[in-house]
Amino acid sequence: MSCVGVVKRYGSVVAVNGLDLQVFRGECFGLLGPNGAGKTTTIEILEGLLTADDGRVEVLGRRWEHDADGLRARLGIQLQETQLADKLTVEETLRVFRSFYPNGPDVDQLLDTVELRSKRDAWVSKLSGGQKQRLSVACALAGNPELLFLDEPTTGLDPQSRRQLWAVLEQFGAGGGTILITTHYMDEAHELCDRVGIMDQGKLIALGTPRELVASLGAEHVVEFALENGSRIDDVVLGALPGVRDVRRDDAHTHLSTSELHLTLPALLDTVRDRRASLTQLGTHSATLEDVFVTLTGRQLRDE
Repeated sequence: MSCVGVVKRYGSVVAVNGLDLQVFRGECFGLLGPNGAGKTTTIEILEGLLTADDGRVEVLGRRWEHDADGLRARLGIQLQETQLADKLTVEETLRVFRSFYPNGPDVDQLLDTVELRSKRDAWVSKLSGGQKQRLSVACALAGNPELLFLDEPTTGLDPQSRRQLWAVLEQFGAGGGTILITTHYMDEAHELCDRVGIMDQGKLIALGTPRELVASLGAEHVVEFALENGSRIDDVVLGALPGVRDVRRDDAHTHLSTSELHLTLPALLDTVRDRRASLTQLGTHSATLEDVFVTLTGRQLRDE
């Protein structure tokens, strides 16, 4: 699946701005970005729900303008908000979706895949949030797709429900299926995705495996601290501390990316003492995709 030079405009707003992207068969690819970055627009273009204003899109070696019917039979799609009929049971819902496709697992297999056999006679309206999400994934799997699109499938779910969905997706990937997923959870991207692309302002600004992207920081650890009364130490001073590769501020907190934590931490404490300042918070963690994301975009993943 690929797109080259894809552009999508809404009046004067450019939602997708010359995007080049390739997803390989059999991989799980994660598309990350803050709200408004163009992720959902991109995925809806690839799904055939929107038409690009410019550029070329190929899905499973086909193009929507020439083979839309053939493509739909080979895809599974879970939208950001899937609206299912409240007064149908789980089994009835799956029978409806299964009837749309010439081939695919039977209803019992789908129920087992998403662990909803005990809820087969329950109305959709009576399901929990996690159960509804698993049902929507089962609907996406009803045609035995080669390619599965998932737009923020675990948003708002509790940790157990998220893990249950992860298991379903890992099973699909183990069978050779390809997944394109957007998510607001960095741990999810790190756990599920073979490669990750980070979007901002309609463009792809980083691409690689989670490990490669974290390594691109040039730092293995992040030190986070805050000083009493909101006082600050100049960025130039902090940047000169041993091992420090990057200085970033978030409200009253300062974050130092470092490759040598054992040198940075005592030097920071000496600097704070020399300025007769007082720490109100001090912590360290290993560098993560979240740190990569904020370094590249200057924003938290959920920022508007």
